[in-house]
Amino acid sequence: MSWEYSCPKCQAMLNPGCEVILAASSGETNVLIGMHPQPGKYEIFLPPNVSCEEGTEWNFSCPLCQESLRTNEDTNLCELGLFVDGESLRILFSRIAGEHATFVLHEEKVRQKHGEDADRYDPFHELKNYARF
Repeated sequence: MSWEYSCPKCQAMLNPGCEVILAASSGETNVLIGMHPQPGKYEIFLPPNVSCEEGTEWNFSCPLCQESLRTNEDTNLCELGLFVDGESLRILFSRIAGEHATFVLHEEKVRQKHGEDADRYDPFHELKNYARF
């Protein structure tokens, strides 16, 4: 399965290779990071000598247009566009290090949720039945 991610602001492709590339900042740290493209896989790729301490807040932005990826649904969630199997979707993911919460939305409805921390977020906590990729 092929996942094609894009910036919701400028529509630039964010995963020209395998991982999704985002600009990330926390405190004094400003880096480009890679994230696993499959929703629900929480592997990240950091530059050498950069750590991601659990519980820290990270700000993500598009590496091209530099716009923030925070979403209006919750201040702790960020958003990306996703094109998979001919379908246009939205992905929302937590910006808190170590927190596993990802939502796949289609036409503003949650189609899938992933991660043990997903139920922390409103208005998505009411979802009981969902599919996984």
